[in-house]
Amino acid sequence: MSKLNLLEAKEKNMQLYLHIGLIITSIALIASVILQSKGAGLGGLTGADTGSVFTARRGIEKTLFYVTIALSVLFFALALLELWLSR
Repeated sequence: MSKLNLLEAKEKNMQLYLHIGLIITSIALIASVILQSKGAGLGGLTGADTGSVFTARRGIEKTLFYVTIALSVLFFALALLELWLSR
């Protein structure tokens, strides 16, 4: 095989791994956002007290908040890398 074919194969493998990384990151990001919205159901439509919008995050809520931020930054970085490699 020539060097050009090897480089093309490596690039295709990198794009495959990048696609898999984007899929896994997006599923994890969706799950973390859903877990955060535990109290934001349809109760507000019926007049139920949904509480304050700004609440203090403690324990697992704080950790989940930071994990969601990290996942969103990772997703954005992977999407930019995907865009850059597709050129």
